[in-house]
Amino acid sequence: MPYGKLIDYAEAAPEAKAVMDEIKTARGVPDVNNAWKAMARHPVVMRRFWERAQLVMQPGALDAKTKELIYLAVSVANGCHYCTASHSALAQKKGATEQELAEMVEIVGLALEGNSYATFYGQEVDEALKG
Repeated sequence: MPYGKLIDYAEAAPEAKAVMDEIKTARGVPDVNNAWKAMARHPVVMRRFWERAQLVMQPGALDAKTKELIYLAVSVANGCHYCTASHSALAQKKGATEQELAEMVEIVGLALEGNSYATFYGQEVDEALKG
């Protein structure tokens, strides 16, 4: 069961409305998605997350599509169905193909399996791998 209710634009605090306006403008959408409406209950948190998202997700050493695929991979690994749906759509909007999404989820599965073995067997890090 979700915690709290979604805050639509009409009932949002002025601080939350300002963030919603920025998101709608930046993404060219008529409304923000439910994640932002949930966060609108706490405008300070919403503002901080929006600012951090803009900073981290802008193209840099990694292009926008790669960053979105990484976010999606973490969302899948964490079992966040909402984030998986949202960032699948965003990754495709940024050019990710079905084949890239399929390879990404295979990597997630492989990493989770390998991590499980390493955790279970209590493997020490090889000297050659220590930085």
